[in-house]
Amino acid sequence: MRLRATLLACTAAAALTLSACSSSGSTAAGTAPSTSAPSAASSAAGSPSGAVAPSEPAPQGSSAAPEASKPAPPADAGLPPAPDAAATAKLVAALDAIDPDIVAGKPEKAVEAARNQCQAIFSFPKDRQKLIDLTNQRFTSAKHPEGFGAQKAEQILTALQADLCPAPR
Repeated sequence: MRLRATLLACTAAAALTLSACSSSGSTAAGTAPSTSAPSAASSAAGSPSGAVAPSEPAPQGSSAAPEASKPAPPADAGLPPAPDAAATAKLVAALDAIDPDIVAGKPEKAVEAARNQCQAIFSFPKDRQKLIDLTNQRFTSAKHPEGFGAQKAEQILTALQADLCPAPR
């Protein structure tokens, strides 16, 4: 009986520690359950069913899963460096050939949108339709606030892949 009460107290303390850590993430919350564990243990020990023990190990196993997962790529993954004057001129010429209103006298804005689109190309290399949709959302102008449409967005995407964006790995 004493072993069972000790086991229940330890299980309750572990459960409180896990719930406190997951809810606040601070070290102060992680130390608080040890002071409240005896009260939780005494209430759990008074329970005749002992149902607390089997349901508690699951959170411990689930907390190990994120450690084994693949780390997220850096926030700038796929973002090419700012192009030099020659590369900017080549990109602007390619975009002007599709529609002069894409650049609309703001090459810096067009280059920044193009670099950001390179991140989408890096993130979704196999989802062509998503890339076209994102291109249409990203490249807008005063005359085309909703984008240039799917056909021109696809042409823009092709130009970016040829001139600016590195090939995805």
